[in-house]
Amino acid sequence: MSKLEQFKLDLKGMAEGDNAFSFTLDDSFFEAVEAPAVHHGHVDETLTVRRNGDVFDLDFHTSGVVTVQCDRCLDDMDQPIESDYHLVAKFGEDYSEDDDLITVAENEGILDVSWFIYQFIELAIPLRHVHAPGKCNPAMMKVLEEHSAARSGAGDGEQPVDDRWAALLKIKKSNL
Repeated sequence: MSKLEQFKLDLKGMAEGDNAFSFTLDDSFFEAVEAPAVHHGHVDETLTVRRNGDVFDLDFHTSGVVTVQCDRCLDDMDQPIESDYHLVAKFGEDYSEDDDLITVAENEGILDVSWFIYQFIELAIPLRHVHAPGKCNPAMMKVLEEHSAARSGAGDGEQPVDDRWAALLKIKKSNL
């Protein structure tokens, strides 16, 4: 049995009204979905499916911690996440996804929500993720500071590499 079997919902056999599902996602989940950005974490997922005839409202609530790479020092860091997403599914001839509407082939009646859950986790991660001040890798921060100082021309009192920059600096100072 596949590790992702529990994420396949039998919509045809689902009772009318609210149906609740809870999942605890760990490293094995991220490995099974072959996650490109997140490989580690501990996330609790609550899914409520409200059936009204052949229309299904799916409400996903995600909360937990995933391990991502710090943008500043490149070490792994724990990133807390929390999100809520809503999808609508209905039966049709063929499977298709259109924005927030999923059409499930009526002859199958199975909806695999594993990839949707992973995408919601990925969307909950901030664009920029860095350690708290003082928590970055000190060796990497030292290298970063050295390169930043060299690029800005500061640090060891050297003149800018290109004389044109010095000429522009003179013009700028004379206009002040």
